[in-house]
Amino acid sequence: QVQLVESGGGLVQPGGSLRLSCATSGVIFSFYNMGWYRQAPGKQRELVAELTRAGITNYADSVKGRFTISRDNAKNTVYLQMNSLRPEDTANYYCNARKVTGVSRPSYWGQGTQVTVSS
Repeated sequence: QVQLVESGGGLVQPGGSLRLSCATSGVIFSFYNMGWYRQAPGKQRELVAELTRAGITNYADSVKGRFTISRDNAKNTVYLQMNSLRPEDTANYYCNARKVTGVSRPSYWGQGTQVTVSS
């Protein structure tokens, strides 16, 4: 079965950096697109970064130039490197895996990790 476990969140000052990790089980990257989403209180969940099975990256305009999504195939882990953090980056961050092959194309979510940017 597919399982996603996020880690690496915490409290950081504006301008600081964090690296989030998404440890996966049951995910073959050649069959899945991977993504990071975030949700702040009172706001809708939004896509932050996406990494397709072909290795193409996409970013929300608000994080371009500051965030980088990557994967380590040997470790079955997806990362989100976050630099130059701003208070508006404060949110719960979720890892997502979406199968893009077959008739059924399910989407899976981790439990989330909290990122708080505050001075």
